[in-house]
Amino acid sequence: MKLDMNTLDVITLGETMLRLTPPGFDRLEQATTLELHIGGSESNTAVGLARLGCRTAWLSRLPNTALGHLVASTIGRYGVDVSHVVWSEGDRLGTYYLERGKPPRGSQVLYDRRDSAMSNMQPTELPTHLFSSSHAKLFHTSGITLGISQTAAATAQMAAEIAKAAGMLVSFDVNYRAKLWRPEAAHASCVEFMKLADIVFLPLRDARTVFGLEETTNESVLQNLLRHAPHCTFVMTLGAGGANAIDRHGEIYRQAAFPTTEVERLGSGDAFAAGYLARFLERGSISDALRWGCATASLKYTIPGDLPLIHRSEVETLAASESGSADIVRGVGSKRSQINRMWKCQSSGASNLKIRISRSALAPVSAAKTGR
Repeated sequence: MKLDMNTLDVITLGETMLRLTPPGFDRLEQATTLELHIGGSESNTAVGLARLGCRTAWLSRLPNTALGHLVASTIGRYGVDVSHVVWSEGDRLGTYYLERGKPPRGSQVLYDRRDSAMSNMQPTELPTHLFSSSHAKLFHTSGITLGISQTAAATAQMAAEIAKAAGMLVSFDVNYRAKLWRPEAAHASCVEFMKLADIVFLPLRDARTVFGLEETTNESVLQNLLRHAPHCTFVMTLGAGGANAIDRHGEIYRQAAFPTTEVERLGSGDAFAAGYLARFLERGSISDALRWGCATASLKYTIPGDLPLIHRSEVETLAASESGSADIVRGVGSKRSQINRMWKCQSSGASNLKIRISRSALAPVSAAKTGR
């Protein structure tokens, strides 16, 4: 799919891989068939944004093979502009294998992504003409892109620099993957990249693993994150606890999770980012964006595969429901005065949901279990 570049809202950059999964809860060693999906943090977010009404382009590098075209056509099918993908000869598509599990046997992920086409992307392959405030509003990428190779990291860095110089917003999802790099290396790269970011997403576990923050309260974790990049808004997901954010003035926002039933948790963090960014670009309100992020992630939990194939009407209904309270804490750095703001909006039928959380409503499969 190709969109008029003058109408883009968001440009994303990153790797998308082929995912192969045994049916149900079969182990790989017993599987005779494998389900085929595609998955990649930035393309997942791009699809979610497109489903929520944003005009979105996904940048990447793919092999000029049937598998590469499968990835591009799948992403394009859901309304994302893939016309600027770089096609390479002789490269390969990264793949990963997901073996679903239930306690006490956790899900497992096996990667086969070395020397993928995206890992060989060069800064000179960027479509720099797209990066203009008159053409797009926001650029989004993740720590996975920084971690897969030095050239991919340099490409993301250049894209962020061009976007920033053009007056665009820059969004960054830390998205730490233990099988890509060590926490120390991730910390150094992410801190450097955050100098260009306006919005930073991360789960609480990444704040602890990558940034070494062991504070006992979420509030203090956010305050310490802000010291790394005082110009940023940090958005931190908390699993069943919902999500918190802190803006550059030190104001903290809290949003509870929405009740959900787990079908597939992979991609829920990317869905959260899509919901947050879509609403923030519309309204400019952090509290409203947090609510949409939590609602979108909750809906993604009910959908198999990595892609957040949600409908905007579903997010609107859930976000307007009585579920998921919110509040704001102002002046955290000084008086710590708390102003509670409870949203008690109503929506038809939504309050009659009788599903309950059995696990975290937002956190993706833990790195400890999957290495993703």
